[in-house]
Amino acid sequence: MVYRLLFYLQEFLQDAGLWRYAYALRYQTLRMMLAVVTSFVLLMVLAPSVIRVLKRLKVHGGTDFGNKTVDQIYASRASTPTMGGVLIVPAVLVSTILWADLLNFYVFLGLLTVAWLGALGAVDDYLNMAARSRRGLRMWEKLLFQVGLAVLLALFLYRMRDQILLPENGTGIALNLPFYKFPIPLPLWAFAVICILVVAGTSNAVNLTDGMDGLAVGSMVPPAVVFLAVSYIAGRVDWSQYLYVPYVRGVGELSIFCASLVGACLGFLWYNCSPAQVFMGDTGSLALGGAVGYVAMATRQEVMLLIAGGLFVVEALSVMLQVICFKATGGKRVLRMSPIHYHFQLGGWTETQTVVRFWLLGAMFAALALASLKLR
Repeated sequence: MVYRLLFYLQEFLQDAGLWRYAYALRYQTLRMMLAVVTSFVLLMVLAPSVIRVLKRLKVHGGTDFGNKTVDQIYASRASTPTMGGVLIVPAVLVSTILWADLLNFYVFLGLLTVAWLGALGAVDDYLNMAARSRRGLRMWEKLLFQVGLAVLLALFLYRMRDQILLPENGTGIALNLPFYKFPIPLPLWAFAVICILVVAGTSNAVNLTDGMDGLAVGSMVPPAVVFLAVSYIAGRVDWSQYLYVPYVRGVGELSIFCASLVGACLGFLWYNCSPAQVFMGDTGSLALGGAVGYVAMATRQEVMLLIAGGLFVVEALSVMLQVICFKATGGKRVLRMSPIHYHFQLGGWTETQTVVRFWLLGAMFAALALASLKLR
């Protein structure tokens, strides 16, 4: 909004002698930094009041983890309010609206993704809390709305294929592989399938990781920073050509969107670190995961997301492996408990050790993803 206002107020600002100061706000890098600070401060300001309201309304999550030992560990947190995503989603939306170009096509889709998945998560949290006959939305109900969003994103993004300049000349939608500089062209149906896997996969993977104080929201920061850098690079002709990544006209504005995600995650971590004052619930986890997945699609780096978000991939695979092993062997488990962070906690790690070590692994995955930009 501020970016567009500068164009309308340019003459007034010049007459007032303020244009040389206001002009700096047109720089994308400055707006990125301001977006981080804005979402962080906004969340910090709103959090105390919102947490009090959630406590008064008794918006509490369940403490039934299906394991007696884990149930005992977290029994004391039964009164900790959940649905803290109602802080994260508005912080991201307001900060992005304030500092990004609102007429940018990719920014609009980013805002749609966060609002859509945040609303879906809020309904799930509400049903999990209020409905006695069920625990949140059923999986097929979640997937229905996730797939619907993914199909919409695929259709809109595919229409912009002529604005994507591939590394080896030509335009269009293509699959870009890390450590390999030759893109693989994709038809609409294949791109739609990838979008469905990315949106559903990332949002649900972050949701599975949200089980310990600060684990999910802290682990979101490294991949969000990676795609802040990737979107900035993909939006510049010179840098994208040098690093052999697709140049996507206008996608650089998503760096402000990613910066808002980073600031919101850091602000929420202030209240979610151990001992947590609030949990983000599905309202936050689905929105955050889907947002990063969307940026990966828009920048044409879906495969890089598997590296940058490697920690979430491991978490999701641990659940799948546990379920497959349990059904195939008639009740045997390969892990003490899934997702895998509980496996390590039951193995003797403290919660703080588990969370910090997983953060470190997430940072290493993010570093590897950035390294893949140069090694093509």
